[in-house]
Amino acid sequence: MENKKKGFSGIVNDWFVRTSNTNLLLTITIAVFFLMYIGAIIFQGEGFLKPQTFFNILNANASLIITSVGMSIVMICGGIDISVGGVVALVSMSCAVYLDRDVLTPEKYSEPGSVAMAFFLALGIGVAFGLVQGFLVAYLDIQPFIVTLAGMFFARGMTTIVHTAPFNVQNEAFVALKDTRVNVPGFGSVNKLGNYVNAYVEIGVIVAILIVIVFFVVLRWTKLGRSFYAVGGNAQSALMLGINVKLTKFLSHLICGTLAGIGGFVYFMHVGSGSATHASGMEMNAIASSIIGGTMLTGGVGNIIGTLFGVLSLSTIQNIVASAGLGDAWWTGITIAAMLCIFLIIQSVVIARKNKIVSK
Repeated sequence: MENKKKGFSGIVNDWFVRTSNTNLLLTITIAVFFLMYIGAIIFQGEGFLKPQTFFNILNANASLIITSVGMSIVMICGGIDISVGGVVALVSMSCAVYLDRDVLTPEKYSEPGSVAMAFFLALGIGVAFGLVQGFLVAYLDIQPFIVTLAGMFFARGMTTIVHTAPFNVQNEAFVALKDTRVNVPGFGSVNKLGNYVNAYVEIGVIVAILIVIVFFVVLRWTKLGRSFYAVGGNAQSALMLGINVKLTKFLSHLICGTLAGIGGFVYFMHVGSGSATHASGMEMNAIASSIIGGTMLTGGVGNIIGTLFGVLSLSTIQNIVASAGLGDAWWTGITIAAMLCIFLIIQSVVIARKNKIVSK
């Protein structure tokens, strides 16, 4: 009876008040993604109806999901990291050279590198960037944009020093791992020859989903996760609450660097090659995915599930543009820019409306 008296507007206002900014923006992101995907099915044909189309989006963007999770954590904490694309490229090239060392430098090595050691190499590179950048930002109080800009240039330069010419990796163990597919039961389809084909995902997708789950739990139910939100919302208030602000900022960059290393190895497993041009623009896509997913540049607001849907939304709009015959790079860039602006406007309007309701 009370809801009837309030009317629809009153119910919406109550929901605004009860819902946190993070959950509010997450709801908008998920709703927009589903509307966008349904629109793609209606206007772009039945290709988007095939389950494998959706799984291919995940396959192509598993590394972006991982790096975007790290980016979201840094942004929630009030910082930013634009070095992640360079780290991914450096990891990819370093692992490629290490695995094919017997081919590239036979005078030094008679055996190829191992896949396990290649992963630890990738992890080590990511951790090293996270440690250095986190220390400079947190303990020397240098602007994160400047620090990570230097990190981006350093990573790109080191990628070229490691090796110049692009090449495909021939390491048999790695190729076998790269070609491994995980079938998704119940989501197959019949091809043009009338044969049933199982839907599949690459191993990188499994890794990405696990990372999303782990850091969703960390942000939602751990003291560290609450500290990220507190420091990003108001560092001075967080300090008064007894939170170690410097350590929290340091850990956010360390996590971001580590995830960039893991994301670099997942990217490497997807492309199977080393090149100085790999992951070009990935840092911008990671920032865009985080913002679309509801993470605010001002800090203190964000959700890892939203980041996942941000990546999916970004990739879906790219596929829509390509399906419409506008696959040129500038059209894709224009569409992403428009989508980013729309989400920023939506975020501003929604938060402003909520604040207005709460202040009454």
